[in-house]
Amino acid sequence: MIINRFVFLITIVLVFASCSVEPKPINYGVDACYFCKMNIVDKQHGAEIVTKKGKIFKYDAIECMMQDLKSREESDIAFFMVNTYDNPKELSDAKQVIFIKSEAIPSPMGAYLTAFTNPEEATKIIDSNGGDIMDWSQLKEKYIKK
Repeated sequence: MIINRFVFLITIVLVFASCSVEPKPINYGVDACYFCKMNIVDKQHGAEIVTKKGKIFKYDAIECMMQDLKSREESDIAFFMVNTYDNPKELSDAKQVIFIKSEAIPSPMGAYLTAFTNPEEATKIIDSNGGDIMDWSQLKEKYIKK
């Protein structure tokens, strides 16, 4: 009887622990892009979507995430996360960063799309190399035309 209660309790704990809705770190060189299937190796251009049900989709480039987003309902998504040029390997909230499109910084899929946590750093690159600067809503407008 005690063993049955223990097994039940452990099962409940494992079920709730496995259903967490939060971003997970990208395992560079191991994880593959959900959209293009390439290994994710670039620590400055990775991206991730986490659904409200806790499903995680990882991408090797922001442009892959944007292409995949065309087939998803944004209302089903809890987090949009991106690696940033000025804070590589760390995932940042895509709604809180600045994006640039500049040939000065090639991205894995050739869209030249890069995220920055520091707007001044992004502006410096645009000022010296040309390109466009966007926030999250402008990025969606440019890349997601349903």
